[in-house]
Amino acid sequence: MIRKAAALVLLALTAAGGLAWMTSPIEPHPWTPPPVAPPVGPYALNDRLQPLEWWAKDLIGPEAITITPDGKLLAGLRDGRIVKLKVGSDEVEVVADTKGRPLAMEFHPDGRLIICDAHAGLLAMDASGKLEVLATGHSGIPFKFVDDLVITRDGTIYFTDASARNSIEQFTEDLLEHQKTGRLLKYVPATKELTRIADGFSFANGLAISEDESFLVLAETASYQLWRVWLTGEHAGRKELFTDSLPGFPDNVRWSPSRKGFWVAIGSPRKPELDMLGDWPNIRRIVGGLPKFLQPKAARHSYVLLVDAEGKPVESFQHDAPDSYSPIACVTEHEGYLYLGSFVREGVARFKLP
Repeated sequence: MIRKAAALVLLALTAAGGLAWMTSPIEPHPWTPPPVAPPVGPYALNDRLQPLEWWAKDLIGPEAITITPDGKLLAGLRDGRIVKLKVGSDEVEVVADTKGRPLAMEFHPDGRLIICDAHAGLLAMDASGKLEVLATGHSGIPFKFVDDLVITRDGTIYFTDASARNSIEQFTEDLLEHQKTGRLLKYVPATKELTRIADGFSFANGLAISEDESFLVLAETASYQLWRVWLTGEHAGRKELFTDSLPGFPDNVRWSPSRKGFWVAIGSPRKPELDMLGDWPNIRRIVGGLPKFLQPKAARHSYVLLVDAEGKPVESFQHDAPDSYSPIACVTEHEGYLYLGSFVREGVARFKLP
């Protein structure tokens, strides 16, 4: 009887797996994950990312966070609104609504707010709140997932399109597919010229620029890596690995003016079960066909990593707990604090640097 029941269960699972494979919307590519870095030194488990100040908990998914000239915060929310708020205050002022998903914002030297919107593309907002679309695609390929940006002192805008296949709502599917369709682009406002700088990234995510503006650092989320893309010198235009085998999925990256390195928001620690499926694209295809609640989820483990100007890990701030502020998508340093944003968590938080 037990053998018969086990056989029926196996048969049901096989049928369910076959159905998931046939109905799956994804086309995974095989890949070999880099070795897992041992949890020692800067990667050692710790509880340093507390206590936190945490407020405005009615705001959902404030991934895009930037500091205004008067010291307030601008946050882009999951519902498309961009709001201004004071530190520690639950009162907010709605300054714009992109009707999309604003993921990154930065003030341009000309005073406009430049916005990466996952759905609407690269946008600009003037002082009156009027929105202008700057770019929605390149070389005949529409932007599917405009993600992060940096602006140089001369006003040049660099930004990432995470995937040419999947939207932000399908980010899990994009991680499972591991196709390298992410790209880095440059937009020059004076001429409206749009150029592809580099491509071949699996989930091109966060972007930061070095203090001397000689190179960019780009987070390739699906591969647990940071890339350096040279902007000046004899290697201009070349991309090279900056930090390999990170302990988790890197999201946004920001320059640290005090520590002269780069803050890396780690959305979630690596998941061994995903790494094991690297060379098994058909199994990942089945996973991609499962209901969302059965697909992999980010761990409740807040994690901020600092790497130096050469890509070497220096230290980390973590908090592994069910009530932690996680997953962290954005970390911005300002006047001795780290301001934290998340693509799903409610509210914004800040941490006083030691």
